[in-house]
Amino acid sequence: MKRPFVVANWKMNGTEEQARALLDALLPLLPGGSEGPEIALAPPFTSLRTVGERLRPTRIALAAQNLHPATHGAFTGEISGPMLVAVGARYVIVGHSERRRLFGEGDELVARKAAAAAAAGLVPILCVGEEESERIGGRTLEVIARQVSAGIGRLPAPGGGSLVVAYEPVWAIGTGRTATPAQVSEAHEWVREALSRSAGAATASEIRILYGGSVTAESAPSVLGAPGVDGALVGGASLVAESFARIVSSVPA
Repeated sequence: MKRPFVVANWKMNGTEEQARALLDALLPLLPGGSEGPEIALAPPFTSLRTVGERLRPTRIALAAQNLHPATHGAFTGEISGPMLVAVGARYVIVGHSERRRLFGEGDELVARKAAAAAAAGLVPILCVGEEESERIGGRTLEVIARQVSAGIGRLPAPGGGSLVVAYEPVWAIGTGRTATPAQVSEAHEWVREALSRSAGAATASEIRILYGGSVTAESAPSVLGAPGVDGALVGGASLVAESFARIVSSVPA
């Protein structure tokens, strides 16, 4: 049985001092043992070391929000997989809808980033999801299948411990709109089918599929209880300690 997984994506929010304050409020509210879901925090690059040091004695993992496909070189402003590993990161988000939409990252670049993460020893959290126009046009399944196939196409051997997928309908990111449990279950089934076609049914059954899309403490129980949902990728609500703790506690036992 897959262990549920909840990831906090802090995005471009918070200084190191603010990160420390958030951790001071958050850590006492989260489960400290092996019970409950796995948890990872993805702070901005500038707080990775600070957050990682605070998480080291806990069972909470450190995640990064992005990486460059190369291991080193003349790429001003970029961060590589080995650099993330050196500060203690275990996971890295790739292909987030904001990276695709705001920074023009296409399927090929996302695939290279996922492969670079795996090569560095990181677990990529591959984000996939449709625009509102694509959903209205009945193209959700097509978009998901394309993004999944491309995203894992360069991975040596995607499996339950080496890949996480996050379904995030773009029309629900930062809008306050959350997909209904029925929509979430349907989309997660499509993601699983796409993984089966690309990696085989046995492997697909092991990979955790998270939901991301304006997840709040109020919407979490219904979304996380939907069939096929293995956890959540949480944005804005993860910046409030009490809200994120409530989301974690909403994961079905």
